[in-house]
Amino acid sequence: MEGNRVMKFVKMHGLGNDFVFFEDKNGSGKDFSQLAVQLCDRHTGIGADGIIVIVPSDKADVRMRIINADGSEAEMCGNGIRCFAKYVYDHQIIDKKQFTIETLAGIMKPEVIIGNDGKVSLVTINMGKPFTDRALIPMNGPAGPVVDEPINIDGAVYKITSLLMGVPHTMTYVRNVKTVDLPVLGPKFETNPLFPRKTNMNFIQVVDNKTIKFAHGNAEREQHWRVVRVLVLVLWGLISMDLQAAVLM
Repeated sequence: MEGNRVMKFVKMHGLGNDFVFFEDKNGSGKDFSQLAVQLCDRHTGIGADGIIVIVPSDKADVRMRIINADGSEAEMCGNGIRCFAKYVYDHQIIDKKQFTIETLAGIMKPEVIIGNDGKVSLVTINMGKPFTDRALIPMNGPAGPVVDEPINIDGAVYKITSLLMGVPHTMTYVRNVKTVDLPVLGPKFETNPLFPRKTNMNFIQVVDNKTIKFAHGNAEREQHWRVVRVLVLVLWGLISMDLQAAVLM
């Protein structure tokens, strides 16, 4: 923090993905990396998966900056932007139910539903079109979609499916998510040279065509996009788009 300056913040979470929110009218070009590391430490700081800074925008109604707990800046976050939409409406930064938010992944358009108390009770947002082409993810290698493609990690072969939906996501199927050593295995996928911008890694266990279990490889960088996991299961042919998937955490 800057000296002993008092900073007002709000702690919010979406499906357990937690963030420290604060406003900074002059924060468009600031480096928040060290502050994020300090605030997000769960032993000596507030504790969170990242910080979200509300700053002005010249392209949309408002701008969202997301800094991960490791100090890196994220393009987008599904849970984060829903929390963001509630924050800016409830704090009267925005006074309309449909508005635009500038992110590094582009302009997002949430809609808020207001409860009887005058506060946001529900946020809906179009997450956009998923891109499966390797060059767009981005991922090194031959052109085309990355679906069920083998990758060697420490001598073991995994079949992965990758796509871009705001940020890169990669999934692999496992028989039992409880047997996956997440702190060790997750970062080996995330920082693999195949992914020049890294990737958010997820391990998927399919219980039946309506139920899945998942584990994410790096809790601090993973953005918890449930919709991405469902899309990949559709690509794998394990569920159909007209069915609801119950995600067990």
